[in-house]
Amino acid sequence: MQKGKPSKPEWIRVRLPQGDTCEQVEELVNAQGLHTVCVEARCPNRAECWGRGTATFIIMGDVCTRNCRFCAVKSGDGVQPDEGEPGRLAETVHSMGLRHVVITSVTRDDLADGGASFFAETIRRIRTFSLSCTIEVLVPDFRGNPMALARVVEARPDVIAHNMETVPRLYKQIRPQAEYQRSLNLLAQVKSIMPEMLSKSGIMLGLGESLEEIRAVVKDLKQIGCDILTMGQYLSPSRKHFPVQRYWKPDEFQALKDEAYATGFRWVESGPLVRSSYRSDAAVAQCLGALVV
Repeated sequence: MQKGKPSKPEWIRVRLPQGDTCEQVEELVNAQGLHTVCVEARCPNRAECWGRGTATFIIMGDVCTRNCRFCAVKSGDGVQPDEGEPGRLAETVHSMGLRHVVITSVTRDDLADGGASFFAETIRRIRTFSLSCTIEVLVPDFRGNPMALARVVEARPDVIAHNMETVPRLYKQIRPQAEYQRSLNLLAQVKSIMPEMLSKSGIMLGLGESLEEIRAVVKDLKQIGCDILTMGQYLSPSRKHFPVQRYWKPDEFQALKDEAYATGFRWVESGPLVRSSYRSDAAVAQCLGALVV
């Protein structure tokens, strides 16, 4: 770990979006008792995404049973999931007129299936209300439970995503309750269960990884058939979280994007402000052969 805190470069300084549209969406989400990554992570891209008819929701509460050092989500004991949440979320997706939605969750190691059945029910309810809306689910590792993963795959979202987050060497520091190989195996199992299912993963840069380590993760993902890849700059949520070790430059992100495409990925988003669900609608449309603007 390098000494001292690197200065935040100009290319990472952005203003958080404001305006009537943002306020209206936040009011609608709050009224339904839902949570979005867009708001809670203070994502700088949320106005763009909402304008494109996309949003990212968090299900099963806002308390995670793990304690990753990069994440701002509260850690603690999980509470019983709200059985009415899938229905309310589906109604909100319909009310917002979304054409693409990303569903993620806190990690729920306290639940027998890790929350897989809740993901599946949410997918089914959205399909009932919004037949034309494409669905991506960003799932936890389900502690390596293949039956849990199969439950989600069989609900047939358009994409199943699981983020590797960082390189193997940093897992004990950054993701102490996760395992690199377990996460890689989950993505491989998606293709084993349903070969035509789109799979996706993402990694953060700036945690102390080397260029060669990043390339090795990208290679691992391609070897197990991952279709879509995102790479973005890690930003520490607070002084209590793991500090940024380095700010990668825009041209370095572009070079990594070019390399990933050269290996055969079907869609790659790579840049300082890229987050896991950024332009995910375009990625799905491209991979499914649909038109997107």
